Amino acid sequence: MGIVIKVEDLSKQYRLGNVGLGSLGADVNRWWQTKILGNEDPYLKIGEENNREVIGNSEYVWALRDINFDVQQGEVLGIIGRNGAGKSTLLKILSRTTGPTTGSIKIKGRVASLLEVGTGFHPELTGRENIFLNGAILGMTKQEIRSKFDEIVAFAGVERYVDTPVKRYSSGMYVRLAFAVAAHLDPEILIVDEVLAVGDAEFQKKAIGKMKEVSEGQGRTVLFVSHNMAAVRTLCNNGMVLVNGKVTFQGDSALAVSNYLKGGTESMNCRTFGDEFNNDEFTLYEISLNSKGKTSEHPLDEYDEIELHIKIDNKKNGERRRIILVLHDEKGDPLFAFTHFASGVKLIDGMNELICSFPKNFLNVGSYNISFHLIEDAQTAVFVEKDVMTFDIQEGKRNLGRWMGREPGFIKPVFEWKNII
Repeated sequence: MGIVIKVEDLSKQYRLGNVGLGSLGADVNRWWQTKILGNEDPYLKIGEENNREVIGNSEYVWALRDINFDVQQGEVLGIIGRNGAGKSTLLKILSRTTGPTTGSIKIKGRVASLLEVGTGFHPELTGRENIFLNGAILGMTKQEIRSKFDEIVAFAGVERYVDTPVKRYSSGMYVRLAFAVAAHLDPEILIVDEVLAVGDAEFQKKAIGKMKEVSEGQGRTVLFVSHNMAAVRTLCNNGMVLVNGKVTFQGDSALAVSNYLKGGTESMNCRTFGDEFNNDEFTLYEISLNSKGKTSEHPLDEYDEIELHIKIDNKKNGERRRIILVLHDEKGDPLFAFTHFASGVKLIDGMNELICSFPKNFLNVGSYNISFHLIEDAQTAVFVEKDVMTFDIQEGKRNLGRWMGREPGFIKPVFEWKNII
């Protein structure tokens, strides 16, 4: 084992609009300063953060800024972030499709990349010809490619169309064959972008299984970009979160997913609110979950007794109001609703701190979202906020005889059983 990818002070700047600096004088000045005098590029000192939600004042944008990380041999690194965060730019630099503006990358081993549908494929060539072309690009001999050919075609499921030009393939067939080629031609490092989203459920399962085999069975390194958080948690050892071109979190993949889904809030399993939920009706200060007897920084696991805390200043009609929380899975599907009112606990006018206790062994491993509803007179919605908080339940250290790796379902209540024999 050792470091196979080392990235130091990596940044990438783009100029919006036309290529070039806009004038011959500026282009000559850049050439003189950098090539002749050996100075830093003066035009790299300007540029704005890569925030696509804000209208900028500069023609320059930093797609990546000051990225540093190492990847060990056999590691599967999940890179996650919103659209436009810089994930694909980073992978293109690592694949040497484009170069960095500043900083350095060191890569040890042969790299196979699948950055977008049909990367490296020629549309006029058949599937068979593209397999041999991609193998040659990766430095494989014809004999080595031929020995893998049947396995690649079977994995992609395109036996009937292997001698058809790939321009006639559907996008799903295209990506199946492209992934099969990239994964089977023995790269030391496999780089996979979000293209797996194009494939069907069966292929996604096969692809994830193949990447696990490549990393765990063959000791190869995988960099994986996906918006499928379940796949990131299942496949990856570690995760990295990118926000506006900067790394905001590096560490365990489950914690990286949690950080991303929470929007990078400062405290695990706790969300505090400023003025966003402050109005004439109420002020919501905080929603948090913690394991009973532990701090809110402690990860929640499936065997914990979990307490949910809500701090809210209710400004009127306290006894006529109730808070209803709805628990959703990570896809947004509702699982169940619960309220303090069912237990006879009422809101008062003024500050309230409500505590809801979940029994031990109640929630299964996974990610969950909570939506917040403030209802008056059992029918009038005063306020509704979806996804007010996201939290993770991690796998506990104890093992109670799991089958198939983990029990199915989202809850696993402990029922009362009797044996009357």
